Amino acid sequence: MERLSGIIFSDLGQASLFMALDWVQDLLNERLGYHPFPATLNVRPKGAEDARVWRQVQRDHAGAPLTPAADGHCGAKLYRVEIYQEANSVKVGGAILLPEVDDYPQDKIEIVAPVRVKDYFRVDDGDQLTVEFLS
Repeated sequence: MERLSGIIFSDLGQASLFMALDWVQDLLNERLGYHPFPATLNVRPKGAEDARVWRQVQRDHAGAPLTPAADGHCGAKLYRVEIYQEANSVKVGGAILLPEVDDYPQDKIEIVAPVRVKDYFRVDDGDQLTVEFLS
């Protein structure tokens, strides 16, 4: 299984508006089996090898489609992952949500989970998390 490490960073906060929409929560619940926390966690690949893994996953795996139920919203792909810290064995299931928009930053990875990941792992901007891709 592929895995990559990423460094947490804060962004514009726009995803929280999208994630709070009822149709988004319902669709993610249908696809993932849970209602995710209404925001995404942003990470950047820690190093060149992590960036290579992310590009390879996008190239080699289709991801589950997330088709918008409302006009004016983009589609996305979902990649199921387990999220953890190298320092302990605690894991939480989640997914990477990759918006299908032109010029989306290649080094931005948005993670959704049933919990607020920063609180769950007691991490903040600049800290590292690892995601392992599930088949």
